[in-house]
Amino acid sequence: MVEGLVIAVIAVIVVGAIFAMASARVVKQYERGVVFRLGRLREGIRGPGFQLITPFVDRLSKVNMQIVTMPVPAQDGITRDNVTVRVDAVIYFKVVDAADALIRVEDYRFAVSQMAQTSLRSIIGKSDLDDLLSNREKLNQGLELMIDSPSIGWGVQIDRVEIKDVSLPETMKRSMARQAEADRERRARVINADAELQASKKLAEAAGQMSDQPAALQLRLLQTVVAVAAEKNSTLVLPFPVELLRFLERATPAETAQAVDAASKALRSAPAPEPAPEKREPEKQAPVKPLVEKEQQGRETTTV
Repeated sequence: MVEGLVIAVIAVIVVGAIFAMASARVVKQYERGVVFRLGRLREGIRGPGFQLITPFVDRLSKVNMQIVTMPVPAQDGITRDNVTVRVDAVIYFKVVDAADALIRVEDYRFAVSQMAQTSLRSIIGKSDLDDLLSNREKLNQGLELMIDSPSIGWGVQIDRVEIKDVSLPETMKRSMARQAEADRERRARVINADAELQASKKLAEAAGQMSDQPAALQLRLLQTVVAVAAEKNSTLVLPFPVELLRFLERATPAETAQAVDAASKALRSAPAPEPAPEKREPEKQAPVKPLVEKEQQGRETTTV
C-alpha cells in the first residue's frame, strides 16, 4: 500500500516536471513572444522573462526587436540622363509589432530585402547622375519613404537607408576626369585674367602718379638698371630716353622721314678717319761671320 502510494507520488512529480519543462519558456530582453493556441493567435504579447504556456496546445514564437542591418545587393540601372551605373545600399529596420511581423508576411526579412532592391532600382531611374554623386541625402530620404510605405503593414519600421557606393563605367570616369580638368583650367585662367586686370589698374595709377612727377620716372629707370646689373654683371644696359619716344610719337610721318634723312646726311658729310700708318718690318742684315772668314783666307794667300 505504501509502496503504491510512493510510486504514485513519484509518477506525479515526474509528470509535473515534464509538464513544467514542456510549458516553461524564457524570453530574452530584446525579444517578444507571440502565443498561438491551436493555430489561433492569443491576445497579448509576452514580454521578456520566464513564461509558461500550455504544452502540446500552445506554441510560442519569439521575434527579435533589435535594429537589423541588411545590405542591399548592388543594382544595375540607367539614370534619367542615360548613364549606366551600379549602386548598392544598406538598410536599417526593426520590428515594432511582433504579431503583424508573423501574421501579415511570411518572412519579413526577405520581404524588406526585395522591397529595398526594387525601390533602389526605381530611385536610380528617376535620378540624374549628379544627384547620385552629390545629393545623396535627398535620395536616401526618398528611398526610405518608398520602402517604409508598404512595410508599415508588416509591423516593420524602416529606421534609415543609406546609399553606399555608385560605380561608374571607365569611359564615364575618364570623361568626368577631363571635365574636372577643364573646369580647373578655366578657373585658373579666370584667376590669372583677374590678376592681370588688377595689375593693369595699379600700373595705370602708377603711370598717373609718375606723369605728375617726371623725376619719379627717372628714379624708376635707375632702380631698374640697378636691379638688372645686380642679377648679371656681364649685362650691358643702355637706357633709351623716353623723350625721344614721345617725340617720335608726336611727329608726323613726313617729319620722321626728314629727321631720318638729316641723320643720314650728317653721317655722310662727316670726314672719314685717316688710315693708320702701316708698320714696316726692318730689313734683315747679312751675317758678318762669313765675310770675316773670306778676308782671313785672302790674307793667307798673299803671304804665301
